[in-house]
Amino acid sequence: MLTQDALLAEIPRLRRYARALTGDAARADDLVQDTLERALAKRPLWRPGNLRAWLLAMMHNVFVNQLRAAARVDFRSPEELPDVPVPARQTDGLELRDVERALARLAPEQRELLLLVGLEDLSYEEAARVVGAPLGTVMSRLSRARDRLRRLMAGEPEGTNRLTVVK
Repeated sequence: MLTQDALLAEIPRLRRYARALTGDAARADDLVQDTLERALAKRPLWRPGNLRAWLLAMMHNVFVNQLRAAARVDFRSPEELPDVPVPARQTDGLELRDVERALARLAPEQRELLLLVGLEDLSYEEAARVVGAPLGTVMSRLSRARDRLRRLMAGEPEGTNRLTVVK
């Protein structure tokens, strides 16, 4: 039987996937809500098994349907279009690739905490509970992870140790 608790438990994963699909937190929340509405409406069709896979497949279908609906464009003549400059976006994909590569080069415990706090929006305390480490350790690992990510993104060579003189 599909329970409310089971659906609630899947919301964080649905939100993460929705953010990956839409690239926008507000649109992701709308997509999660649309998915949960559809899941509740289609509750009789669910068969016991992998609820997460069923919900993610449903979310994918809702997203594709929304894209198709948005693709119907009302074309206007060039005279009707506003004269707004559009920033170049050619480098966005390259920057995203660089971030992914830099994240992959972090130590697993650093990457995990950086994603829990930065991507999953967990507090330091929540992240500490998730990984089973003291709060101070989490803060230390996050600091080192952020510093290393900054250096990797800046293209600094791997072997350079940055020592700071403390007085």
